[in-house]
Order: sequence, then C-alpha cells, then structure tokens
Amino acid sequence: QVQLVESGGGLVQPGGSLRLSCAASGSIYSIGTMGWYRQAPGKQRELVADITAGGSTNYVESVKGRVTISRDNAKRSVYLQMNSLKPEDTGVYYCNGYIAIQPFRWAHYWGQGTQVTVSS
Repeated sequence: QVQLVESGGGLVQPGGSLRLSCAASGSIYSIGTMGWYRQAPGKQRELVADITAGGSTNYVESVKGRVTISRDNAKRSVYLQMNSLKPEDTGVYYCNGYIAIQPFRWAHYWGQGTQVTVSS
C-alpha cells in the first residue's frame, strides 16, 4: 500500500558529498515525521536525522554541521544532503516515514535501503 523508494547512494571519497532522496507513494492520507537511519556493518541501525511535517529537524551529534535533511511535502519526498563525508559514515541508509493510510491509522514504513560507502 505504501512504498518508500530511496536513491542517491554510492561510493565517494572522504571529504566528498552525496545527496540521498526518498519518495513515498501509494495510498497515503497524510505524512508525519520522515527520517533517515543508517546501519553500519556489525552495528545497530541508528537515526541520522529526521524532520517533522512542519519542518523541525533533529540530527545525531556525529553529523551536525555536515548533513542537512529537507523535505518537499508536495512531492512526498525527503532528502539528505551529506557533505564532508567520513569513512565512519559508511553504511546502508534507510528512509523512514510515519504515514497514515486513513485518518488515525498511522504506522512507520521503511525503504529498502541504499548503500553509502566512503572510502579512498
């Protein structure tokens, strides 16, 4: 019913930039907070950044000043601009959306993930 599709991952050298995109589609009544999570090899999935429907943002400390999350409500999309990338940013990045398919029927939905590798 609801799909989140990510794009924009890849291989980048340390210090480089990437922009991730995620678009929601399907039978959607409303979209609340959207966010990006990442999972490094051997580690738990962690929140990188999220953004409310009103545009308030939240970042994990390790990415502050290097990463910007934004959204386009008309396009049902969320973006993650990552600059000054470090090897420790490597991982699979997942888009998450808190979405209602009907009034009062809210649930979290996940994308399939996109690989980000920061290496020289």
